[in-house]
Amino acid sequence: MSNTPQPAETRPVILEGRHDGIATLVMNRPDRLNALNNELAMAVNDALGRIADDQSVGVVVITGAGRAFCAGGDLGALGKGRQTGATHELEPLLRAGMQMVLKMRTMPQPVIAAVNGAAAGAGMNIALAADIRIAAEEATFGQNFAKVGLFPDYGGTYFLPQLVGPSKAAELFYTGEMIDAKTAHQLGLVNQVVPAAQLEGEVKTLARKITQGPSLAIRAVKKALFASQEKELAQALDNEVREQIRCYLSEDCNEGIRAFFEKRHPKFQGR
Repeated sequence: MSNTPQPAETRPVILEGRHDGIATLVMNRPDRLNALNNELAMAVNDALGRIADDQSVGVVVITGAGRAFCAGGDLGALGKGRQTGATHELEPLLRAGMQMVLKMRTMPQPVIAAVNGAAAGAGMNIALAADIRIAAEEATFGQNFAKVGLFPDYGGTYFLPQLVGPSKAAELFYTGEMIDAKTAHQLGLVNQVVPAAQLEGEVKTLARKITQGPSLAIRAVKKALFASQEKELAQALDNEVREQIRCYLSEDCNEGIRAFFEKRHPKFQGR
């Protein structure tokens, strides 16, 4: 997992590597905290599709370049669309996200999220879609959709209640507050928290241990744990798209995004 950024004008939005049966995907927009635009979401989705069909890959690792895992949707792009009431930026982003998390859950290979920094909004939900999550001590997590008047996406309404229960999920969704890695571990959101300098090594050690195991049995276990729930997850994702678009077109969302860029508290009106 290399977090070394490349020059912006030549840098691909995703870095893909394969070594000893481990495929690594690095979301690579470090100057934007790996915020999701259509290009990045579709690139991750396409890469997962290729890897799923590669019999030489035993484990997938997904992480972010620079100091963030993924800051969620790119509010700059979404804000421009919201000003005109258009959904052409949002809907492809949501649909790519649907396919991304479905592939993470149903692909035969186990997926490990190496959460190297902030995982917010859709970024947190990409991490939750992984089979296993290992976080650096500096990592933070947040379902911060409410802060900009949006509905959770990328499977958040499905994954989070399963992991922490409906009541705690409600608190995280309603407030949009960020939590640190230690709290995330206490809540059962991550499997392990390690110093940042040890994150890559710990993830590689775990990935190697899995690749050296009985792949037939491991893939069968993954299917039983996660892929068997594909129908329920797909229904939740469809609902998220509908509600996200409805909220996106609201006055509250317009106010929330404006307030974000103006660095002030939003004044929501419930419409």
